[in-house]
Amino acid sequence: MSDMFCFQCEQTAGGKGCTGGAGVCGKKADTSNYQDLLTGAMIGLANTAQNVKPTDRTHKTIIEGLFITITNVSFDNASILRHIEKVNSEKLNLVNGVAAQNSYDMENLWNAHEDIRSLKSLILFGIRGMAAYAYHALVLGYSDEEVNTFFYKALRAVGSDMSIDELLAVVMETGEVNLKCMALLDKANTETYGTPVPTSVPMTVEKGPFIVISGHDLYDLYLLLEQTKDKGINIYTHGEMLPAHAYPKLKAYPHLKGNFGTAWQNQQKEFHNLPAPVLFTTNCLMPVKPSYSDRVFTTEVVAYPEMVHIGDEKDFTPVINKALELGGYKEDTRFTGINGGDTLTTGFARGTVLSVADKVIDAVKAGAIKHFFLVGGCDGAKVGRNYYTEFVQKTPKDTVILTLACGKYRFNDLDIGEIGGLPRIMDMGQCNDAYSAIQVAAALANAFECDINELPLSLVLSWYEQKAVCILLTLLSLGIKNIYLGPTLPAFVSQNVLNILVDKFNISPISTPDEDLKKILG
Repeated sequence: MSDMFCFQCEQTAGGKGCTGGAGVCGKKADTSNYQDLLTGAMIGLANTAQNVKPTDRTHKTIIEGLFITITNVSFDNASILRHIEKVNSEKLNLVNGVAAQNSYDMENLWNAHEDIRSLKSLILFGIRGMAAYAYHALVLGYSDEEVNTFFYKALRAVGSDMSIDELLAVVMETGEVNLKCMALLDKANTETYGTPVPTSVPMTVEKGPFIVISGHDLYDLYLLLEQTKDKGINIYTHGEMLPAHAYPKLKAYPHLKGNFGTAWQNQQKEFHNLPAPVLFTTNCLMPVKPSYSDRVFTTEVVAYPEMVHIGDEKDFTPVINKALELGGYKEDTRFTGINGGDTLTTGFARGTVLSVADKVIDAVKAGAIKHFFLVGGCDGAKVGRNYYTEFVQKTPKDTVILTLACGKYRFNDLDIGEIGGLPRIMDMGQCNDAYSAIQVAAALANAFECDINELPLSLVLSWYEQKAVCILLTLLSLGIKNIYLGPTLPAFVSQNVLNILVDKFNISPISTPDEDLKKILG
């Protein structure tokens, strides 16, 4: 009998599933099992809410619970158990303690027929990713009833006896609803912080006290910037927080200085003896090493045993005091990306790209731009991800690379030139900013009076965790075909389900940059 079962991320053991005392991500078996208990409790809550109208508190409880179960969010058993109690309490509150539905036993899912398990996993992992986006929007006061309601429907589907065809329909609906969720978060971010603008971000860390902030939550960054004003402390983004530099309201803070480090999987090496604290706001936390364990802080649903957690009061004083105590570097210290570049550019979200759409369209018509590539998604530690660096380096000079999410760290410090004054690499933002890429593609298709699949546009995606899953489902729900996916195919996609996706959408696993470019460009 295995200690645990988890196959929701790309690095899962043997490409089949983590079953031992700990997962490849560092999550211990008991933590994984508690997350299963939490998921089962939420299915029970969803079933209970079928005949009783859920409240805003119920929605928040579900969204937070799903977010907690994403890879690299919570390694802390106590915080997971507290949320299980919250879910069970909410279930009883809905029905005044009468006729509440039992929790679902996740062993039923893991031991189901592989095709049923595959489809239900696509739904479950998809809504986990979607919940992260809904959470960030909710923090800013934005929510959508259709999105909230779908979480219950999807959870019920996971705990149901639905047929393959019925589950396939819910899989596609997951992608459709996620598009609405990404649109909601896009609205929340732009209405709160302004429309992103192209911004050059240095990787040199100036001397003196500083704080590194990682994750995706822009509101946490805003609060940290407010609380560190005039304190002689500089702020540096890390990982998926890089696109924050492009938002006018955030870039207005002069002590938001630059970006530290590269993608999430390099943090154990990059944070070694770092003379500054690190604040984790969302997923992408790795098991903490002793050389920097005294300077890691968590907030929101992120949790790690024995780390200081900043609660709902959002008082970052412990982080600020640690920055002053550590003092930072004695001199300005230059860092680079994985290819040696020391400056990154971000801010090419749909507002910027569509504002110069006429130039882009003219460049296509004139033959200056022959093809667009969307090369983005998650980064990770597994070998084979240098494919994405080589792919971008080998793209012809008359092509444009749109990118988003932390997969861009494989190549975002490269200078591969410009076309008509526009850089050939355009960073559109975080993983949720796939919404921007979709809007740009739709605008181009409209301009050329063609289907998106008829555009000179190819998607070459890397995946690691559940937010990538829901984005992939969104692309499929829009009928987008010929997606290249890597570095490996998901372990939770059975052969029969894969055959359906290949037959309907022509999904292809990546091969080599040369072979794939030849197939794409002929």
